[in-house]
Order: sequence, then structure tokens, then C-alpha cells
Amino acid sequence: MSRKPELRGRAARLARLLPVGRGRAARTPFVLLVVLLLGGGLISLLVLNSALSEGSFKLDDLQDDVKSYTDEEQALQRDVDAYSAPEALQRRARELGMVPGGDPAFLNPDGSVKGVPGPATATPAVASMPLVLSPEVLYPGPAEYPTPTPTPTLPEYPTPTPTLPDPQALTPTPTSPYAQSTPLSTNPGR
Repeated sequence: MSRKPELRGRAARLARLLPVGRGRAARTPFVLLVVLLLGGGLISLLVLNSALSEGSFKLDDLQDDVKSYTDEEQALQRDVDAYSAPEALQRRARELGMVPGGDPAFLNPDGSVKGVPGPATATPAVASMPLVLSPEVLYPGPAEYPTPTPTPTLPEYPTPTPTLPDPQALTPTPTSPYAQSTPLSTNPGR
């Protein structure tokens, strides 16, 4: 049968350092360790990839929300701009029965009056005044927001006949029963 040749010299010394008959048994745990490390690495990559794709889906949803909120903000700002335009304010004031003010008088720091105040006079509506349309007519679109309810108009009272005031009268009289003395805000928009 086959016999192992006997080794001499240097080869014999090296052969004594190697274990005999256990070569395959020592190799099996190493192979199992490498396979487990590769499998664990692949599974962790799969979990990481799933988490990243879920995060990207959430990011896309949030970006869509931001876009819709930006569109809503722009539509609301457009409505505010249309309602605060000078022509729209003038139209609304006329609907409420307001008239342009007369000649103003100014108070100097020492208490003296500069100028002669004049009464406000009601002028008939002129056909050449520009027609101001509401924002819903100017910017037709889907009605996503509730439409504001119209403000009821105040009853019209006959305006007093304009008379020239006495220059020595320092206190002006209100021209309508709704005129009030309210301080103006120094912080616009707040």
C-alpha cells in the first residue's frame, strides 16, 4: 500500500510543526465563520437599504406637502394683495358709505392750528372710475378655501349740507354717526 516517504533534514523539522490528521477539522469553523460574516453583512446591507428607501419616500411626501403649502400661501397672499389694493379699498369704502375727506387742518407742537379744515363732501359716483373686481373673478380657480361672507352695508344717512366752518372753531364735528376717534397703529401688519 501507499506508504508515506520519510522526510529528512529541514522538511522533517517543518513536518513536525504541522498537526497530523486535523487539517480538515480546523478548516470547517473558519469556513463557517466567513459564511456567517458574509451573510450578516448582506442582511445588514438589505436592512440599511430598506431604511434609506423608506426615508426617501417620507422626504418625497414632505416635499409634496411643502409645495402644496407654498401654493396655498401664494394664493392667500394674492387675495390679500387684491383686497388691499387702493382701488379695492376705495370701492369697499364707497360701499360702506364713506366719502373722501375734506381739507385737513394740522396742529403745531405749540397747540396752534395750521390750515382751515373743510367738510367732507359726497361726490356722485363717476362712470369713468375703474371697476375693481374681487379676487375670485380676477383669479378663477378651484374653490379650495371658504369664500368670505359679504360685509353688510351700513344704512345711508343723509349727509349734511356742506357749510364753511368758522375759522376760529378748533374742534371739527364728525360728518357721520359712525365717525370715531381711534388712535392709528404704529406697527403695520401686527
